[in-house]
Amino acid sequence: MSNATDTYTDGPYIQAACFCDTVLRDDTGAFSLIRIIDTYNTTAQGPEPPAEMPPVMANLNLVIMLKSGVARGRSEIKIVPEYPNGETKDPLIFSVHFEGEEKGANIKATVNIKLDLEGLYWFYVYVEDQKKTAIPLRVKYHRVVTRN
Repeated sequence: MSNATDTYTDGPYIQAACFCDTVLRDDTGAFSLIRIIDTYNTTAQGPEPPAEMPPVMANLNLVIMLKSGVARGRSEIKIVPEYPNGETKDPLIFSVHFEGEEKGANIKATVNIKLDLEGLYWFYVYVEDQKKTAIPLRVKYHRVVTRN
């Protein structure tokens, strides 16, 4: 059991990290996340759709919400995508400013990513090179054969 003096011995903390369909921000700056996504479905349809998933460009809303804890000042937030085959891609890098304690920093970005493999993608979230969490995204490919 921790005592009150141990409350903010670390940080920053992840309040939320996800992909979602829509992000609303009201006049107070509060976010509402609509339809959190952990699966991306893509379909090829026709008389002879490809057996393997063709590459698709996905536009995803990324939201990272952080609370400062002991963190103060500017920090670098890095998101490193890892593809189902274990290959990592160039990171997305954001700068945020922490004011301490319960005060937070939010990132909302549209991520345009080429999905060319079916399977589980991971997006590792780092704060100043310290891994804080990971966001999963499962990509599923569906073939629909149509006959004329």
